[in-house]
Amino acid sequence: MKVSYHGHSVVKVVTETHTILIDPFINGNELTDLKVENEKPDVILLTHGHNDHVGDTVQLAKQSDALVVAPFELATYLSWQGVKTHPLHIGGGYDFEFGRVKLTQAFHGSSYETEDKQIIYTGMPAGILFTVDGKTIYHAGDTALFSDMKLIGMRNSIDLAFLPIGDNFTMGPEDAALAAEFVNAKTVVPIHYNTFPPIKQDPEKFVSMLNGQEAKVMNAGDVIEL
Repeated sequence: MKVSYHGHSVVKVVTETHTILIDPFINGNELTDLKVENEKPDVILLTHGHNDHVGDTVQLAKQSDALVVAPFELATYLSWQGVKTHPLHIGGGYDFEFGRVKLTQAFHGSSYETEDKQIIYTGMPAGILFTVDGKTIYHAGDTALFSDMKLIGMRNSIDLAFLPIGDNFTMGPEDAALAAEFVNAKTVVPIHYNTFPPIKQDPEKFVSMLNGQEAKVMNAGDVIEL
């Protein structure tokens, strides 16, 4: 299995049978190396409804007939756009043919802004636990630090965790370092930083705060094999 990072919070997982995109914010993301027209995901996983996470989901899903897995309200909204969806909610999981997806808590907001300046409420934000081929990936989405991250680490053997470090909208490096300790993943990757001026951060500083955990600062297109 190959797991690659593509700027902001965009993660791609390629297994022997499926390609999964998480939070595919491509157009408007100056840090990504992806082009929407080149991507053919089988599955799209979404943490919450903000534009910089839903991103190009509708176009991607329609051009490749991808299944979109998202929190209930967001999945419902996207289904109205003609997208094939499977709704989940916090604490719930489902065994798909491509792997198991479970949603965790995340402390943030979740809404979608339309072109005519309407704000659509899209339910509670979430983190994602994705398990396939005996490996578990945790994508925290956008979140503050919260103590129940300890439970996520206690109840799951996490191989790879993607944690936001940007501050301003999510936890910053100091809180993310404690989150990394709570989650206790074998490898930690910082995400959600440097895309916009308010979330400028030095990822190497975050890595230096970790208490002996393995961490990797990934540039767009970098790959980790699990």
